[in-house]
Parts: sequence; C-alpha cells; structure tokens
Amino acid sequence: MPHSLSSSPKSIPADGRNGITKFTNCRILKGTELVDKDLWVNSVTGKIIRSQAAFYDNFILPDEVINLGGRILSPGLIECQLNGAFGFNFSTLLEPAVYAKKVKELNKQLVKTGVTAYVPTITSQRSELYKRTLPHLAPSGYLQIAEDGAESLGAHCEGPFLSPTKNGVHNVDVLREAESFADLVDCYGASNLSSDSTLYPTPIKMITAAPECGQMTKLIPEITSRGIIYSIGHSEATYEEASAAVGAGATMITHLFNAMRPLHHRNPGIFGVLGMAESLPRPYFGIIADGEHLHPTTIKIAFNAHPDGFILVTDSMHLVGLPDGAYQWTNGEDTSHILKKGNKLILEGTDRIAGSSITLIECVSNFLNWSGASVPQALKAVTSTPAAMLGLQGIKGCLDDGADADLVVLSEKRSANGVELVVDEVWKFGTKVFNR
Repeated sequence: MPHSLSSSPKSIPADGRNGITKFTNCRILKGTELVDKDLWVNSVTGKIIRSQAAFYDNFILPDEVINLGGRILSPGLIECQLNGAFGFNFSTLLEPAVYAKKVKELNKQLVKTGVTAYVPTITSQRSELYKRTLPHLAPSGYLQIAEDGAESLGAHCEGPFLSPTKNGVHNVDVLREAESFADLVDCYGASNLSSDSTLYPTPIKMITAAPECGQMTKLIPEITSRGIIYSIGHSEATYEEASAAVGAGATMITHLFNAMRPLHHRNPGIFGVLGMAESLPRPYFGIIADGEHLHPTTIKIAFNAHPDGFILVTDSMHLVGLPDGAYQWTNGEDTSHILKKGNKLILEGTDRIAGSSITLIECVSNFLNWSGASVPQALKAVTSTPAAMLGLQGIKGCLDDGADADLVVLSEKRSANGVELVVDEVWKFGTKVFNR
C-alpha cells in the first residue's frame, strides 16, 4: 500500500543553500553488510538522494560534506513496542492538550536514543482511555518535521482482548472477549479502526490479542483488511490455534516466549509457528533483549529459528531515563508501585516483570554479545525487519534512494565485555537533531 507517513517537502532555505549533505568515509548498512560508500541526503525533501544523479545529471554540489571517520551510518532505529518513556506513560488519561504536549516532549527525548520512528503502545485499558488517547498516537504523517523528533507510525493496542491467565501485569478486570467486530469498535472507537484518506491514516497500526479467546481468530481477516497488523500475544494458544491465527492473517508475535504457553516437546505452542511449513508465511516476532525477560540462549534459539522475522523491542515503560526507585503506577483503577533497579522493573509485592526500562540500542548491543550475530544482522532487527513487518519497505529502515533520510551515526566501543554500539548523531529527514 502507498506510504502516507513520509515527510512533506520543506521550504527551500532562504540563503540559497540546497539542503544537501554528503556523508563520506563511513560504513553504511546495506542488507547484511556494512559497505564503504558515500550517502547523500536532502533536508528539503527529507529523503535520501541518488548521488550520481545529483552530481552528474543536475550538477549539484552538497552544502556540507561530513567525514564520519569510518563510523557506522545506519537507518534510524524503529521501536515496535514502547509503553512510555522519560516519565510519560501512553496509557494515561489526561486532558487532550496535556496528553499531546507529553507526547511531543517524549518524541524529542526518544530521538536522542537513536529511535527515529516508533509504535506507541497502550496496554489493556477501559474503552474511554483508548477513544481519548489513540487520536494523539496516529501516524505523524505530513505534519511531522525533523525538529519534532521521533515519529509515530501508529498505535499498538496491546489488549484488552487477552487471556486472563497470561495477563502479565495487565489489569485482569478490564480484559474482554470479542464475539464480533462490533466488540472491537465498542472498545477502541470506530474512527480509530478505519480511515477515509491516506493523508490521515488509521490511528491503530497493530493489535495484540489472544486468538483462542472468543471469536478472535475469525475476526483477524476483518482487522487486517483495514491495514491493521494482528499480533498474537498474552495467549494460551496451542500450536494448532496459533497456526490457525497465522492462516487467518496474523503476521506478528508480541514479545515471544513472554506471557504465552511455553514450548513443550509434544506441543510447541506459539513458538512452533516459527517452524511452520513454507505454505504459510512465518510471522515476525518481538524479542526483549534486556537480560530479564529472556535468557540469552533463548534469544539465540529464536533468532536461529527464523532470523528474517527477528525484531528487537524494548517493551519499555515510562521509567526509561529515570533514576532507580519506587514509582507509582496506575493500572486501570488500581494504584500500586513499580520498583526500578537498572533496567529491571518489578511490580511491587510480586515477582512479576513490569516491562523494561532499557533503550533499543542497548538491546542491539546485548544481542550482539549474546548471539554471535554480526553488526549488520543486529541492526537489521531494528531497521529493515520492523519496517517490513509494518509494510514500510523502501521508506523506513533502509538507506535506499528515495527513502526517508532518518539516520543514526554509531561508534563501536570494544572491551572485555564485548561490543557496545553508541549513538553519536541522529538525523531526521536529512536534518541533524542530536549530537552526543
């Protein structure tokens, strides 16, 4: 489908500059390799441009040439499961103007971590919250400018159509079952499930639901026909039930292994669909590489099972960027506390993991050191693979001519503990928005 999220053309600079920047002496991510190649971007169009056409056909010289000293130039990172960050939780009921202001503040902070586009996640809530907040999380579209920071690609509704036995920290009192599509409309609001124009796309980009609950599997085709991704998650589904969901159109699995029936040698459960016959496309899947949700070997097994579907996510909460301590957390009508210690978040009085507080680039470094994967393989899991899952190939997550000029400059720090990738610079639509 045509992509409607791309930046609108910017005005030509008044000083006569053409807005073109050339990056040289860099290793750019191309597929599964880091290639020594220059890259040209245009801040006026917000796009990557074909350097030969600009130079030889149009006789254009760049305004600025940046020597990256051999560092990595990667597409901007794409985050597919973010519950909040820097003190703001998307699942919060606020006055519209206040909510919108909080989202804008988060976007400007988030881009500094290397994330240039993301899917804001709302957990299981009552209908009122979805209807009031989802319009603020719709794809940024033509309203987005570089200085706004990270760009929303549309909201992820993680619930409330989940299994009550696999709810994690989701409030079990708000969980529901859907018998017809009208139940989804009643929950999320009709305007959040459809769009009348490509200029203002559907606010919801993805729904996580348990396919075995109610008539959800039968509803998957109607969900996906609206351009909404169906993701299997928080589920007791057997291998057969998960396979039926994939056959109906499910293309994603939310935080694989967590909040789902575990792998068993006589019934591999949801994990088993990664080994399905080629007659059905194997789904993409999210992996939280924070050292708490999954054992490093489990992550390596999942990657080897289906590397082309492997997507790193953080599942991070609003405590990202905040100091350790106890933080009040409202879940539905209940108020409790989340205890933060490093990247580990625990619901007070329990041993339940309450999301994470890790950044996406930290997940990439962890995966590199745990799996033996190459740097291009690790970066693919936060660039081209999530872009493909979201239907944004050629626009996001790549450095192809005509793609959005969302870039991150990375250095490699090597020590006895392994490799750490560090975000040095971030460029949004061809404009530098962060410099470490």
